[in-house]
This record gives sequence, C-alpha cells and structure tokens, in this order.
Amino acid sequence: MAFKPNYNQQRAERNRAKEQKKQEKLQRREEGVAARRAGEPEGTETQDDVLTTGTDSDAEPKTDTNNA
Repeated sequence: MAFKPNYNQQRAERNRAKEQKKQEKLQRREEGVAARRAGEPEGTETQDDVLTTGTDSDAEPKTDTNNA
C-alpha cells in the first residue's frame, strides 16, 4: 500500500528551496554592490570616456513632442 502524502514535509521542502534561492539572489546582489563600490565593472563607459571618444548616442538635443 502506498504512503499518504505528507503535505507539511512537502511544504517545508518548498519553503527551504525558496529561502535558499532568495539567499543566493541576495548574495549575488551584494557582490554586485561590492564590485561597483570597488570600481566600475568592465565594459562600462564613464562620462569622460564618452566625451573624449564622441560615442555618446544622446548627443542630439531632445525635443518635447508632447506639447500640443
């Protein structure tokens, strides 16, 4: 005969998995914050880089088209 399901055990396993996933996400975010505080991550341009290289895509003046 099969065992009847233990819903409390299943729920506890789901909650443990959810909490572990939440902790991993929090750790990744904290590592990202620490990396940004230590220095800029690779592949990002600073404002000085944009001004010297002229690769700023927002160089054109923006106009407000919502005013009728």
